[in-house]
Amino acid sequence: MNNPVLPPETKEILRRLRRRYRPEFDTLRLRDRELKLLQVADIEPLLNGRDPFEDVSNFPFWVRLWEAALLLSDLMLTQPVPAGGRLLELGAGLGAPGLAAALAGHRVTLSDYQPQILDFQRVSAAANGLTGIEFRLIDWLKPPHLERFETIIGAEILFRADFFAPLLKIFRNYLAPGGTIYLAHDASRRSLGAFLELASEHFTIGTMPRKISGDDKEVTIVLNRLQLKVQPVRSN
Repeated sequence: MNNPVLPPETKEILRRLRRRYRPEFDTLRLRDRELKLLQVADIEPLLNGRDPFEDVSNFPFWVRLWEAALLLSDLMLTQPVPAGGRLLELGAGLGAPGLAAALAGHRVTLSDYQPQILDFQRVSAAANGLTGIEFRLIDWLKPPHLERFETIIGAEILFRADFFAPLLKIFRNYLAPGGTIYLAHDASRRSLGAFLELASEHFTIGTMPRKISGDDKEVTIVLNRLQLKVQPVRSN
């Protein structure tokens, strides 16, 4: 596709990214909408010949647009925007679900753990003419203080079991009363069941499997909807 028109400050970000990566714009079609997304055209230089699934803790998950992110992006276009409309995408990577939520009218904060990931998100947001999006570095082990969000989303973020407890703490601290969390993961992700079992102590969990075609095969994606359980009122 032709490169979109970008403001000068975003052009400088793109030039900086090109010194390290081979970024290219692609068009993501979601229902009757189109989303321009800056992606890494060739991830091999980032892998340096390593098998990405030999040690998933070192795999740069953010460089790929996963099938789970596609389904979560589609879901964001179909859900009503709650009063307040503040939405946080955790481990956003390329940011497709959060950008789709911005198209739908949410006030979006995209987050990840490395500055260059946020730069990809900034360029994509500008390419789609989306303003008002916030970009935050969030270390799940030392999360910053943020205002609460009516909606929290994440796609393929359950890749390390030692992050489960910190992530659940973030959910409880960042989710507004009555808010909703939407997660999307490949059904083959072994960590998903273990995480949901932990989460069930504090959250009611809805589950909806969906099939999607990807990489010449059909993939089952599990969409989960989490809401904080209402704690019983103790009488004196």
